[in-house]
Amino acid sequence: METQQSAQKILRVGKAVLAAYIVTAICLLAVAFLLLKLDLSQANVNVGIIVTYLVSCFLGGFILGKTMERRKFLWGVILGVIYFLITLIISLIAYHGVSSSANHVITTLLICIGGGMAGGMVS
Repeated sequence: METQQSAQKILRVGKAVLAAYIVTAICLLAVAFLLLKLDLSQANVNVGIIVTYLVSCFLGGFILGKTMERRKFLWGVILGVIYFLITLIISLIAYHGVSSSANHVITTLLICIGGGMAGGMVS
């Protein structure tokens, strides 16, 4: 019985992470479209990426919090960490290393954790 509950929790987390990445794809397409049409500066693109991280993790944390009975904020944190780790792994593969400073990586981690936690708390 315990194994079945654990498997259900893993499936819920997977679905929420998938939802977060679907939102990420939509947001990044919107940022790319705005970049094409409005010739945005690098600072504006960076803001768009930060907003994408926040919105995606918030929504993923919200979805995961809705499916969990207890400690919803903690599940949101877990979602934010998983989202960040997947993003970091993809970046490591794509760039053959980390393409930014340690401060940027830590800031991104905190944004993902904060967004996921907020989504879990609101749910």
